[in-house]
Amino acid sequence: MAQKSIQSNEEIARRIKLRRNELNLTIEAAALRAGVGTKTWSRYEAGESIRKDKCKGICKALNWRSFPNDESEENNKTLIDQYKGHKAWSQFLVDNYGLRAALSFAAGSDWLLDNIEQDLSDLATMPSGSHIGQLGTSILSEDLPPQFLMQYDYAFLYQMKCSLIHLRMKAETGVQMTAHSVMEELLIYLCNEEAKAFIEISADTDEIGDDEEFYDSEDWVFDMFDDMDIITFLYSDEYLAEDHPFHFEHWSDQQFYMELSHK
Repeated sequence: MAQKSIQSNEEIARRIKLRRNELNLTIEAAALRAGVGTKTWSRYEAGESIRKDKCKGICKALNWRSFPNDESEENNKTLIDQYKGHKAWSQFLVDNYGLRAALSFAAGSDWLLDNIEQDLSDLATMPSGSHIGQLGTSILSEDLPPQFLMQYDYAFLYQMKCSLIHLRMKAETGVQMTAHSVMEELLIYLCNEEAKAFIEISADTDEIGDDEEFYDSEDWVFDMFDDMDIITFLYSDEYLAEDHPFHFEHWSDQQFYMELSHK
């Protein structure tokens, strides 16, 4: 199996720190540009192992064309080939929505899961009831719908993490990944958003491959949901009352594509 991480390397750590300082970036700013948490970035500079799917973000943050000393055989493969063996690669998404959908979910779910775990770790040190808007740095606070910011506490993030892991398990087994709740729609949408910059950089460096259909499927999530309600209701200026199906109180309700019960 191809190596999924770059092992601890003091020279790489030194070069990361040196380049960050050359660009006059704080750890917080570099981490934000890379799409990781500050603790994760600090581990990079301490010489700890780096997951290969994080290298693109580091390169983006440091304006590097390529990651130093990355001469592995896997680097010669297209991005699609690298991710086909990923545990969150979904054949269901490939068959129904294309290669980009499967790549976006696999790569995006890694980053989203890291962001959730980072905020969970930070919230665990704060008083009960604290929310991510109170954290010094939180990528999720920029990504989640702003109306319900004060609801995003430890319990919610833990539920979010469990729901994402469940979706990743469904992807791995190849079963249908239809979203039945606002929570599931939101997670799939965020995975796609997380992956967009990564895919754009990879396309610029010819790492995607020659599949022309790949480039026409960026909005596969809306085909999957059969509407754009996630944008209309959660990322617009519309205020949602508590009885609205997209209100925070109903995010876990099984509302979509459910079989009708027969009496």
